[in-house]
Amino acid sequence: MSNNIDKRLRAMRFRQRLDSAMRDKSVSQSALARQIGVDRSTISQLLKDKGARLPNAQVVGECAAALGVSADWLLSLTDRPESAADILANSLTLTEAPRALVDEQIFEWHLEAAGYKIRHVPAGLPDMLKTRDVLEWEYSPHLGRTTRQAIGASEDRLNWMRASQSDYEIAVPLHELYSFATGSGYYTGLPLPLRQAQLRHMSDLCTQLYPRLRLYLFDARQLFSAPITVFGPLLAVLYIGRNYLAFRDVERIQSFTAHFDNLVRSATITARKLPEHIADLQTRI
Repeated sequence: MSNNIDKRLRAMRFRQRLDSAMRDKSVSQSALARQIGVDRSTISQLLKDKGARLPNAQVVGECAAALGVSADWLLSLTDRPESAADILANSLTLTEAPRALVDEQIFEWHLEAAGYKIRHVPAGLPDMLKTRDVLEWEYSPHLGRTTRQAIGASEDRLNWMRASQSDYEIAVPLHELYSFATGSGYYTGLPLPLRQAQLRHMSDLCTQLYPRLRLYLFDARQLFSAPITVFGPLLAVLYIGRNYLAFRDVERIQSFTAHFDNLVRSATITARKLPEHIADLQTRI
């Protein structure tokens, strides 16, 4: 909002917002006066004065602190009543990221964003496109005997994500799919038959679900991306290993969205060409 407003209008808004904050917090004039160390008559005057004068900075600050709002809001310098600390706390959260196929938090975010486009850069190949055999191979070292049970519990959620009304755009580094196909790097030891079946499965899904599901491959030598997911206009989530760093402020979400869209625009292999690229990989392994 513009800060260039008439003195009388700013003073009037101060009175209105002070009164509104007091009513919201159920704070009487006497109680507020005690909290900020002034006479009750001072608070009464603040609320009833029809002039253009505003109280001094200390009184404004004390009122804001006592009522849990920002001084900027009382003075019409912002339309958000929260303090800067509250705004930051509400717009940025750190959530534990357990080693799981589809953990509770991720699934809740998908439910919240149902119907919106979801942009995703996974830490590896996207779990929602993996075969059961590959999931078991990948998660067994961590989950041990409970691997099959965990996969079974997650299959409904994975199927829901595949069948949801959201559009999915997924961007994966070119070398990630190559490493998988050749069984190198992270995928060393993954049997060839499992890799071949996985490539067929991924190609089939990307063909069947296109254009609602679009998978792009970008060259990591030209572009870099940490694992991120942008849930429409609602939030952007950065995966940092043990935790998710989730942003809900518009500016950060737009920044992550622009970053992802640049990955798509610069993709070496587009979604349309992906099945052809996978077929080529299969002939070489």
